[in-house]
Parts: sequence; C-alpha cells; structure tokens
Amino acid sequence: MSGDEIKPKRDFLTDAARLDWLRLIRSENVGPVVFRQLLERYGSPAKALEALPELARRAGAKRKIRLCPPEEAEAEAEAAARAGVRLLALCEPAYPALLRALDDAPPVLAVLGDPAALALDSVGIVGARNASANGRRFAGRLAADIAGAGLAVTSGMARGIDTAAHRGALPRPTVAVLAGGVDIIYPPENDALHAEIAENGAIISELPLGTVPQARHFPRRNRLISGLSLGVAVVEAAKRSGSLITARFAGDQGREVFAVPGSPLDPRAAGCNQLLRDGATLIESAADILASLGALRRTGREDTGFDQAPERPIPPEAGATERADIEELLGANPILVDDVVRLSGLPVAVVNGVLLELELAGKVERHPGNRFARLYKAPADPL
Repeated sequence: MSGDEIKPKRDFLTDAARLDWLRLIRSENVGPVVFRQLLERYGSPAKALEALPELARRAGAKRKIRLCPPEEAEAEAEAAARAGVRLLALCEPAYPALLRALDDAPPVLAVLGDPAALALDSVGIVGARNASANGRRFAGRLAADIAGAGLAVTSGMARGIDTAAHRGALPRPTVAVLAGGVDIIYPPENDALHAEIAENGAIISELPLGTVPQARHFPRRNRLISGLSLGVAVVEAAKRSGSLITARFAGDQGREVFAVPGSPLDPRAAGCNQLLRDGATLIESAADILASLGALRRTGREDTGFDQAPERPIPPEAGATERADIEELLGANPILVDDVVRLSGLPVAVVNGVLLELELAGKVERHPGNRFARLYKAPADPL
C-alpha cells in the first residue's frame, strides 16, 4: 500500500499525515470501525476525507457531512505538543499491539507520559468506586505484586479500587485510561496521582484534550482498559457496575477474566460472585493471575507496526433497489450484518458498503457484535 501515513515499520508519521489521521477520526459520524473501513477501502485518511461527502450523499444525508477542518486538527495537535502529550496513530510501532488488534481500536491515542509503558504486558484491575477498606487494600497489594513481576497495571483512575490499584503499582509502570481528555483530572482529588502516573507510566485517552468526562464516555473507556490487558481482575463490583461492563468487554475481546470472591452479605461482592458463576477465574493473590497468564505473556516480542492489508477495490455503488432492500431490513432493534446479507441475498461487499454510507449519513447506529439499528426521528409534539 502506498502513502507515508500507513507504511508499515515507519517510526513516525509526517506532520501532514498525522493531521489527516486526526481530521478523519474527528469528522462527523466517523468512529473507530468506520475509520478502519475507510482506510482499508481508500488507502489513506487523505483519500477517505475526499470521499466522505459523496458516501454520505449516496445514503440520502439531508445535509453535507461535517469534515474536521485542517485548522481544528492543527489546533488540537499544537495544544497536545504544549501539554507534552503525544498523539499516537494506529499505524505506528509504539501503538500497543493488543489494542491494535481490535476492530474498534482508536485510530489516534493521546498519551501523556511514556508510551513505552504501553508496550508492557498488562493486567487490568477494576472495581467499585465505593470500595471497602479491605477491597482497596487487596487491590493495592494485587497491583504491587503484578507490577513487581514486570507487568504494567491498567485501570481507569476512578475513586476506590482503580485509585488503589494505581497507587499499589507505583512507582513501577501503571496505565490510566481516562473517559475525558488526558489533561482533565477526574476525580479532582486525584491530581497528585495523575502527576505520578504521568511521571512513571502513561495516561491515555481517545478523546481530545479538554474533553470533560460524561456518562456515555465510560463504556468506551472500559473497552480500552480490557483491550490493553491480557486479563482483567475485578476486585469488588455491585450487580450493576461499570466494572462488569469492562469484564464483558474482556470476554468479548478474548481476554482472561478474574474475580475476587466476597461475602454474599456485601452488595459490593454481588458482581464478582456473578462473574465467578459465569466462568471467571477465582483469584486470591497475584500468583493466581500470573500462573493463568503464563503462556500469554508478550513482553519482549517484536512488534513491527501497522500490518495493513493491501488496499481493497472499492465495491460497486449499490443500485436504488438494492439500497432500499437493505434499509427495509433495518429497524429499531439491532440486526446482525450476517442476517442482512442472508435476508437480502446481496453480496457482503455491497451490504457493508451501504451500511458504511448509512452510518456516515447518520441514518443507522452501530452496536456491539457487528449489529446495526435504524435511527428514527422522534415524532413531532402534537401540542
């Protein structure tokens, strides 16, 4: 494949190529999966940016899709440089290999601290924000022993178990994955911890600098905690807990899931006990985790960078009848792409092409498991 911006084994992108990567992922309706599909189809972010307006128009977009302006990307890159933040693209060798393998890996990561921490084998440790004293103590001891064995500890820098895990790992490498910009300290009382992690490990986010954490950002953050890790350990978690979302992502990504058993009288143990019933590995110490992960250790293996497949031929534009058939199969409830292919009788390439255009036009929404649902406007208020 041609183009400096995606050439394998290149240490760094050119400044112009990095801005194209940033512009594409910051453009309207372009998420990580769409980004990767566009890159595979067009060969470079620059060519994909040129194609976006026409792709959205084909799907019936009511207005022109918003492309991230060059000056906006330049401002973000300049702000990152002033803050000592590196914008690391998916194609660069320093990008974490485990994360790169995911279909929804962020095309650009903001990294505050040392990117080398991302190359270490990692174990995620997550749990309740309102953790018990014993839970925090256990998480800290677990993290210290894992870090002492040469692995990084990855967590979300939230109150409770996350904070205890980061502190237990320090001063050895620990990675904090944030649900806002890497420059936004959340919770505010973790300002000293934020500085220590930046000094001894890395703080990362897929969101622009200055982004304030919002509820919808946390599941996205959780998939990165598990995606960076060989396995995820849940120390304390209620039945409805973000930690269980992280554990579910871990299972979907082929990672190991570990859980600490707890008293049935403590609501903070209900989530862990459920994970154990569902097949998670019971742990009582770091030794249990290290023994389970022994064959999966990757430290020391060479990662040659972005192993992109050759540029694919652009599929033929779907006809009006084919497009209508595909849209008719989509409803408010998510449907598997495989089912759309089977029911429509159309080639996979045609179906994927139409779904990509519909997503760019803001007419469908992608759901986990390669499923799509149609987006409907709310009915007008009769009053």
